[in-house]
Amino acid sequence: MRKWIVPGTLTSVAMAILTGCGGGSDSAVNSLPAGIAEVSRTAYTATQPGAGTSPATQDLLTGGLGKAGLGLAAAPAFADPLNPTAAELRRNALHGNYRGIMDASAGSGYGTLYGPNIDLAGRDTLGHGLIPGVEYLARLDDGSGRKNVAIAVQVPAHFDANNPCIVAGPSSGSRGVYGSIGSAGEWGLKKGCAVALTDSGKGMGLHDLMDDSVNRIDGTRASRGAAGMLSHFAAQITDAARAAFNTAFPNRLALKHAHSQQNPEQDWGTDTLASIRYAMYVLNQEYAPTVGTGPQRAVRFNADNTLVIAGSVSNGGAAVLRAAEQDTERLIDGVVASEPSAQPRTTAGYGVQQGGVPVEVYGRALIDYFTVGNIYQPCAALAPSVTMAEASFFNYMALAQLKPAAANRCAALAAKGLLGGADTAAQATEALQKLRAYGWTAEHDAMHNAHYGLGNSPIIGMMYTNALGRFSVLDNLCGMSAAQVNPATGDVLPVSAAVKAGSFAIGNGTANGAPATVVYNDSVGGAKAWQFAVSPSTGKADFALDAALCQRALVTGVDTVTGAALSGTTVPTKAQSDAVRAGMAQVQLNGNLQGKPTLIVAGRSDALVPVNHSSRAYVAYNRAVEGAASKLRYYEVTNAQHFDAFLSLAGFDNRYVPLHGYFNDAMSAMYAHLQSGAALAPSQVVRATPRGGLPGAAPAITAANLPAIAATPEAGNQIGFDGSSVNVPH
Repeated sequence: MRKWIVPGTLTSVAMAILTGCGGGSDSAVNSLPAGIAEVSRTAYTATQPGAGTSPATQDLLTGGLGKAGLGLAAAPAFADPLNPTAAELRRNALHGNYRGIMDASAGSGYGTLYGPNIDLAGRDTLGHGLIPGVEYLARLDDGSGRKNVAIAVQVPAHFDANNPCIVAGPSSGSRGVYGSIGSAGEWGLKKGCAVALTDSGKGMGLHDLMDDSVNRIDGTRASRGAAGMLSHFAAQITDAARAAFNTAFPNRLALKHAHSQQNPEQDWGTDTLASIRYAMYVLNQEYAPTVGTGPQRAVRFNADNTLVIAGSVSNGGAAVLRAAEQDTERLIDGVVASEPSAQPRTTAGYGVQQGGVPVEVYGRALIDYFTVGNIYQPCAALAPSVTMAEASFFNYMALAQLKPAAANRCAALAAKGLLGGADTAAQATEALQKLRAYGWTAEHDAMHNAHYGLGNSPIIGMMYTNALGRFSVLDNLCGMSAAQVNPATGDVLPVSAAVKAGSFAIGNGTANGAPATVVYNDSVGGAKAWQFAVSPSTGKADFALDAALCQRALVTGVDTVTGAALSGTTVPTKAQSDAVRAGMAQVQLNGNLQGKPTLIVAGRSDALVPVNHSSRAYVAYNRAVEGAASKLRYYEVTNAQHFDAFLSLAGFDNRYVPLHGYFNDAMSAMYAHLQSGAALAPSQVVRATPRGGLPGAAPAITAANLPAIAATPEAGNQIGFDGSSVNVPH
């Protein structure tokens, strides 16, 4: 608990006295934190929905669209699709990012259990859900103009300066600055807290190498030269190198997360801390008294008197854990991480059990298990025991060659000695067993189809090996690049002007097809999107198996087929693998939350970030590091998986439950704990019930499907420790 100093209406003289006594900052004058450059301050005043683009028709949470507008699958059209304004891009980015992490389909709970109209007690009292207030946009840089992390601090009009709070929400996935608007952002704004959003060096930094155009921090497009220091990302290449590359590999795109050559994940924690410092500055600019007769503001809000919760999901969840570990200033009071991509620094000294049975493989780095999944998932998806045909993502993608390509992958793995079995069924069954042996569980069996069919493994395999090893877009690591493609043939196309212009709003920072797709340059017959690629070693359309084997070798340092150590002449080379492995070490967590109260929420059915490698492993690791001083609690929800947005799809609607509400509950529990000392519930399994019914026709979800986190869980639901191992009940 903090020793609270209620700010009230302190004068600048009083603040100076507090500063001298150690109760304020190092200076009585409010000043921008190091590395921060302010871009804009805008008051968004809308309280009624509309599709306008002026500050008077937008708000902080919904971009002026309200509950109904966010509920629509399509965002409003741009007045000029080739030249959308910064305001239009902001509005549509809020729409896309809000919907990107939750299910807004009929019967999903949107508008009844959660959504802009639902208050933090679960009541439908907020009408359209618009939240007016001010938003500061800034960039965090190291002086080079290359880092340019975007930060948006939102202060709702109902912020209580006498009970100040900040919610720090780094973006999930590779999303841009508004990536956490639907999670940390919504909760914080409803609570009346200032919200510090940051893209943590990710986001829609899209550099078209053909015309040398980039996104500015506000999403608008310009040439690299015209954008200058406001360029969100530009590949660090000379004009001569770019011209030569364009000749050899025309129409390629560079993405910030993959091609910044900065390994941005290394700074996810420090970027989050910087966003909190900037939020303190913003609050002082808005509410502190002036110093003397000048325009400068005093320091009214600081770490001693302002409650700070760092909360986010997925990659954002990893960022808040990392920030808590790195927080030497005691900026953060509490942490909430939902389905975090946590990567423990070691697997020594602790273990993971389920139902008292030890898990053999746990706590592996994200790129480690993703490169295993990238090899075996498409084959495993054909296993006879995996019954999800009614919601096959091979069918959703409407590409008839995907199932044959998966069978080709099985046969190619068998031919290379990586699988046994005389036919596809036997090979697929063995591939599924290999995934289980590497930390996935039976709960994930029916999800491998989905995650591979949507390209999650090929996308992560390409982007993260590039990012971790700090490779240039010119390197074409493992023969892979990014481009817009023809969805019917996989051929590389020039990125369309409209897609490029709207990329800030429609993209999620990855090569997921909007606007870029992963391309295998070395495909037989010429470059093709990964779905269509023909491997040179097999002569078959097998989802670019050769590239997947190369990416795995980057992680392990040995040839994936032969097991021979990499050298200076192998593909990939030892130097390339060393670079990736060094980057992996830079992003791993140390397990020391410094006694900060922390809640982790995860879905047991999460096949993207499996709990054995992430949440369960981190809980055990933290206990090994902090011992009795640990204040970490872990809530594992059955029948919940990584992407709530998947629940709008047939076969997911009736099998899985949303995790979003449990993140909100955890945030509320953490606030109550920090504000009034309310006890945090013990670690436990929460047994949620799917909606059931027919695929695509599940009945509407109700609160009965989503039992609350219990203050006193039943014995069979308690998560505890067996020696140094965390033990999660079946």
